[in-house]
Amino acid sequence: MKDIYSAGRIRDNSADTPAMVELRKVSKEYVVGGKRLSVLEDLTLAVARGEFISIIGQSGCGKTTLLHMIAGLERPSEGEIRIRGEPVRGPGRDRGLVFQEPRLFPWATVAHNIRLGLPDRGRNQERLWELLRLVGLEDFARAYPRELSGGMAQRAALARALAGSPQVLLLDEPLGALDAVTRLKMQTLLMKIWQ
Repeated sequence: MKDIYSAGRIRDNSADTPAMVELRKVSKEYVVGGKRLSVLEDLTLAVARGEFISIIGQSGCGKTTLLHMIAGLERPSEGEIRIRGEPVRGPGRDRGLVFQEPRLFPWATVAHNIRLGLPDRGRNQERLWELLRLVGLEDFARAYPRELSGGMAQRAALARALAGSPQVLLLDEPLGALDAVTRLKMQTLLMKIWQ
């Protein structure tokens, strides 16, 4: 994998278990204009349960592609990705993904957007309100995405990703479009969720 670096790894005390996420010799190619473009090459990586890692690299080096493959939205050209020892064959509730932009449904309220991520499609009102409180949006449950700031929309997207209680949370530059103050608040929130 060219030009992608692990910026940091933080382990909790229970991280001495087998890999939660494992990539074995993963490569990804696209065909663009009739030419093969290699994005990732021969990547091997293991992430333990409870481990928090950051991957950094230049724009276009394959970070988003890597997350999409772990999430099951794309397949590797070669190699294998496993979650808790099981091959990734497509999307699953064991993985939550927060995209670079919030991607909230504009016709749905914050509560409805989060409710869509719940396994029971929102019949568990207690879990919905727990998520709203976790991200500090309980007063905006009836607001629409157009009525939210960028940071609020990103927190709503995070709550939706957490709704299914995923074992793996994938965040694609969740702080990239935020101002400095909101970025610090989101970092604190993410660390709280991780703990």
